[in-house]
Amino acid sequence: MVDETMTTSGIATHGASRLQLVEIDSFNIELKDEDGFLGDRASKGAFRDILDKWRKPLRKTGEDPFGEESSENVSKKVLDAVLVGEDTKAAAVVQSVIEDFARELAYVARRLLKSKAWEKTERIVVGGGFRLSRLGELAIARTEIILKAEGFKVEMVPIRHHPDEAGLIGALHLAPSWIFDGHDSILAVDIGGSNIRCGVVETRRKKSPDLSKATVWKFELWRVAHDEPSRDGAVKHLIKMLQGLIAKAEKEGFELAPFIGISCPGVIKSDGSIEKGAQNLPGNWESSKFNLPANLIEAIPQIGEQDTAIVMHNDGVVQGLSEMPFMRDVKRWGVLTIGTGLGNARFTNRNGKG
Repeated sequence: MVDETMTTSGIATHGASRLQLVEIDSFNIELKDEDGFLGDRASKGAFRDILDKWRKPLRKTGEDPFGEESSENVSKKVLDAVLVGEDTKAAAVVQSVIEDFARELAYVARRLLKSKAWEKTERIVVGGGFRLSRLGELAIARTEIILKAEGFKVEMVPIRHHPDEAGLIGALHLAPSWIFDGHDSILAVDIGGSNIRCGVVETRRKKSPDLSKATVWKFELWRVAHDEPSRDGAVKHLIKMLQGLIAKAEKEGFELAPFIGISCPGVIKSDGSIEKGAQNLPGNWESSKFNLPANLIEAIPQIGEQDTAIVMHNDGVVQGLSEMPFMRDVKRWGVLTIGTGLGNARFTNRNGKG
């Protein structure tokens, strides 16, 4: 279990299992079968492999609807267009891919739902870029039908926020509500192996005290994979991004809270170090000598005239937290994030239904 204590500043610790409104029952579960990690069966790469499998027999007869384009480079937009196009054979290929992927996603979800940490889950939110497409939405809906046919009483729904923004908006829920007093926004960071996003998130608490109308005012995207920086180089660039956003927000008249919420892959320890799961980040982020929150506080000791507080948590958890205001009608719910792997987290509402 991750640490549930509080720091002397009153901010929840990094990687905490108890937040103001939810218990984080589990995250980053690494289930395996004879073929390896289950998450690999329902990742972005798995989807492309399934597409390639269905294209192979058509390639041999020269009927591949996607021509010479590699399955890796066939965009979701193209696949969506094929689904509603006049080429029935091409549409059938995409439908076959959706069906196979849904069965893989259902297999993974089934294993999670049978685990102690995920028992009695009522709703699963599916995040990641997959939900931006019609084919993704169909695969999610088909997964729910498969699970219900097997007797599981669970809903499967796409995450409502844009994938570029969910990990930023979710960072709001890492902070206790009092930190927003007199402030209308926070800084949020979403770290991934391919991209790092930094943004200014408006709380809009006057319109919605539960933060359901929170929105990203501005964010910056850095494609880390293109630049291949060192770990220290990545941190320096991240600091510049944050300092630039602070200047822009202050110029625009925002009252930034003295808080930075960070979403990061891996198992986050209470002191802000990363125990495991950060292998896709540039350099060694799991070193006992490296601590991202400490580095950021040293570089940005204050926001406005107040001391900076930082909380970091697992990226699947934070993306899931963006849905928290909309999950009050159930008690137990989870999130699956489809990306390079398949992230997962399960939550229990502390004051919800049930």
